[in-house]
Amino acid sequence: MSPRTAVVGGGLAGLTAAIGLADGGDDVVLLEARPRLGGLTSSFPRASAAGELVVDTGQHVFLRCCTQYLAFLDRLGVRDRVVLQDRLTIPVARPRPGDTPRTATLRRSELPAPAHLAAALLGYRLLRPADRVRVARAALALRRVDPAAPGTDARSFGDWLTAHGQRPEGVAAVWDLIGVAALNAPAAAASLALAATVFRIGLLTDAGAADIGWSAVALQELHGTASERALRAAGADVRTGVRVTGLERDGARWLLHTREGADRHGEETVDRVVLAVPPPAAEDLAPQGTVPMEPGWAARLGAVPIVNVHVVYDRPVLEGPFLAAVNSPVQWVFDRTGPSGCREGQYLAVSLSAAHEVVGLPAAEVKARILPALADVLPAARGARVRESFVTRERQATFDPAPGQQASRPANATAAPGLVLAGAWTDTGWPATMEGAVRSGNGAVAALAAATGRTAVAA
Repeated sequence: MSPRTAVVGGGLAGLTAAIGLADGGDDVVLLEARPRLGGLTSSFPRASAAGELVVDTGQHVFLRCCTQYLAFLDRLGVRDRVVLQDRLTIPVARPRPGDTPRTATLRRSELPAPAHLAAALLGYRLLRPADRVRVARAALALRRVDPAAPGTDARSFGDWLTAHGQRPEGVAAVWDLIGVAALNAPAAAASLALAATVFRIGLLTDAGAADIGWSAVALQELHGTASERALRAAGADVRTGVRVTGLERDGARWLLHTREGADRHGEETVDRVVLAVPPPAAEDLAPQGTVPMEPGWAARLGAVPIVNVHVVYDRPVLEGPFLAAVNSPVQWVFDRTGPSGCREGQYLAVSLSAAHEVVGLPAAEVKARILPALADVLPAARGARVRESFVTRERQATFDPAPGQQASRPANATAAPGLVLAGAWTDTGWPATMEGAVRSGNGAVAALAAATGRTAVAA
C-alpha cells in the first residue's frame, strides 16, 4: 500500500517534493495556506490604468547552471515558456547627473572558462583599467576557494575581496552587481562560502553556466498552475487555503491539525510529512527535539527583505529584457510588459534586493527615490509619462546569508521517522534561489527514500 504523505507548503520546494513523491508512488496531499500555489514565485492580479495586470510576487531569474530547476520545468512541461540566453549578456548603466548614463555590456566569449570572461572584464568601461585587472585576478583566486572548507562560511565575502586587492569601485561595479541579486546581500554582509558557490559554479567553472534565463509568462503560470496540473494528473490531492496549525505523532503515523477560513478546523492523518514552510513555521510545527538544532534556530537564520517597484510608462523606455545599474538606487530593472498582460505602454519592474533601508518606508517615498533614478539610467523615461506605479514588499524574502549561517541551516532529515524539511533555507549549500528551493525539495524526497530503502524520484 502506498504511503500517505502530506506536503505542507506550496512554494517551489514543496511543489518539487510533492511531484517527486507522487511520481514515486506516494498518495500525496499538498496543503497550502495561501489561495494559490507558487509561494514567493507566484503572481497575483491587479487592476490598473493599463488594464488588469498579472503581477509577479518578485523578479526571478535563473542561470544555465541551475540544472535541477530546469529539470523541474521539464517535468512540468513548461520549459518552452522560459527564455535562456545563448551567451551571458548583461547591459549595465551608471548614471551621470544631467547627462546620459555611461553604459557597458558584460558579455562572455566562446572561449572556455575562465578565459570566457577576460574580454568582458578587460573591456568593461565602467571601471578603470587597473580595477579591471584587479577584478580578473580576484576571479582567478576565487576559483581556488573551497566553500566547504572549515572557516570559509565564517568569513565575509567583502573581507576576502579586500584581502585580494578589490577597491570599492570594483566591488560595486562587478561583485555586488551580481552578488546582491544572487545572495540578497552585499559582499560585506555575505558569507564567503555562499558567494564562492555562486561565482565559482555560475561564472568561473563552465563558460555557459551563467547564461541568464527568465520566464516569458507570469510566474503563476510557470510554477503554480503548471504544478497543480501535474500533481492532479499524478493523483495528488491539492488543497489551497488550508493552514496546518499543529503536528503531532499519532502512534506510527502523523496527525495534522488544520484550519480553513476563520473557524473551520480539521485533521489529517498521514504516514509521512514534508514541512516546506518558512523557518519560523517549521520550528513551530516540528515537535520539540525532532530538528537537531538548538532552539531558536529559525530566528538565528534571520530574514532579508526584497522590494519591487512597478512602473507602467505610456511608451517603451527600456530596450531589451533587463538592465542592471551601478551607483544608483536602481539595481535591476525588468521588462514584464508581455507576461503581465499590459496592453499599452511598457511595464517595468525594479527589483531591490537586500532592501533593509527601504522596506519600511511609505510607498510614496520609495517611488520618490526610484522614479527619478530610473530616468537617470533610462534616458527615454525622461520624456515618458508614468501611467501608474506601485510597490510590493516581501519582508522575509530569504534567510540572511551572513557569515556563519551554515550552522543554522538544518538538513532535510529530522530525528523523527517520516518527518523531513524542505525549503531554500535548508542545508543545500546554495543561497536562497529557485535552484536552492528545488534542490531542497528533491533532498526531502531523497531523505524519505533513504529512511525506507526506496528509490527517490526527482521532480
